[in-house]
Amino acid sequence: MRSNLFEQIDSAQALQILKDGNKRYVDGKLTHERDYSADRAGLVEKGQHPMAVVFCCSDSRVPPEIVFDLGLGQIFVVRTAGNTADALSIGSVEFSVMVMGAPLVLVLGHSRCGAVSAAISGSSNGPNLSAIVNEVMPSLNKVREAREEDIQCSCEDENIRHTIAKLHSSEILSTRVDEKKLVIVGAKYDLITGIVNFEI
Repeated sequence: MRSNLFEQIDSAQALQILKDGNKRYVDGKLTHERDYSADRAGLVEKGQHPMAVVFCCSDSRVPPEIVFDLGLGQIFVVRTAGNTADALSIGSVEFSVMVMGAPLVLVLGHSRCGAVSAAISGSSNGPNLSAIVNEVMPSLNKVREAREEDIQCSCEDENIRHTIAKLHSSEILSTRVDEKKLVIVGAKYDLITGIVNFEI
């Protein structure tokens, strides 16, 4: 765990901290101190230096700070329904990477995703919710063309990869990747077990 909130670490170290934290969470051995009083003052005085961006779904069952056993100032979290990427959310990622120097972006999807279910069922609930479903449709179409057996699970996985591709389409982020200053990876959280699969 990164005990110093202002320590500079690389993407591999950040990813390992996330993996270790998820293992503690799954094992029920959370170690992060929940008294944030000391951290609050330091983060105001010295500013924030998150070790990673976690781009994840808004689902209330997937709180990234808890899933990775972390506290204040450790990760910069961007949340949208279905972990779908638009200009606002991509800009938020760019901000964290460029201004705060985060070396890692983790796109975190999850099982039983409601946005994916809505896309599969074809439900429509007005223009704003439809915009979320529309972002999932390229992934769903790809899965249907491949005739995948488990459409829900396969679409969730493909949607993670689709969001990663959209982040790579950002000139700011792709330049950092090319300069070896940033790594963008995908992962998937299992709602039942709490395990994060980093092999997406």
